[in-house]
Amino acid sequence: MKRVLLSLCVLGAVTAYSQNQNPENAKMKPEMTEFWDPEVKVVTPSENNINAPSDAVVLFDGTSESLIQNWTNAKGEAPGWNVADNCVTVVKGTGTINTKMAFEDFQLHIEWRSPGIVDPESKSQGRGNSGVFMQGLYELQVLDNYNNRTYRNGQAGSFYKQYAPLVNVCKKPGEWQTYDVIFTAPRFKADSTVFSPARATVLQNGVLVQNNVSLFGPTEYIGIPKYKFHGPGSIVLQDHGNPVSYRNIWIRKL
Repeated sequence: MKRVLLSLCVLGAVTAYSQNQNPENAKMKPEMTEFWDPEVKVVTPSENNINAPSDAVVLFDGTSESLIQNWTNAKGEAPGWNVADNCVTVVKGTGTINTKMAFEDFQLHIEWRSPGIVDPESKSQGRGNSGVFMQGLYELQVLDNYNNRTYRNGQAGSFYKQYAPLVNVCKKPGEWQTYDVIFTAPRFKADSTVFSPARATVLQNGVLVQNNVSLFGPTEYIGIPKYKFHGPGSIVLQDHGNPVSYRNIWIRKL
């Protein structure tokens, strides 16, 4: 939004100049379209481009204290997931966990790992299943799709049952993987109907898998997605019964 406003200011200044000058004598100079203030905010990046930059909110840093401080279960209680070895792992039956903070537009970094030991009987949606929900409504699927085929719009890197990933870049079970998400929340009109849909770009393991897609509404297991008015929402991690692990979770409000 700030960039849009600045662009409008530039356009307005140029237009005003053009209107107030004699067209025969008007001549643009470079400094007429150079704006120095306000100065662009300085943010210090991480040295490895993985750890949180200086303006990020660290949602999980590998400690129990971080989990309890920033996350809760659906009942508003402390999460029942297991914290060990700098990661948090789903404990079957304890339910989803969600951030206490709510977000609208953001950049999210999250690392995840499917179980290293694969049940030979498990396949398709039964292997390493979990999910990262934007605003608690829009699921970016987490699944072990290394040599494990499932329906294309339900595999890892998909926005569940809406957009298949552009490519399958899943690593082997037990290896850490990354999602980097740029999310723009939907906007609604005064009558609560949608004005602009949610949009998202996703890189999985540094590879583009979702390119500024417009979501059709909240992701649904059954039925057709449909927007309903909502405001900012939490980041939600799904308990789908598989011991999927997460670590190094941070977010930047945009």
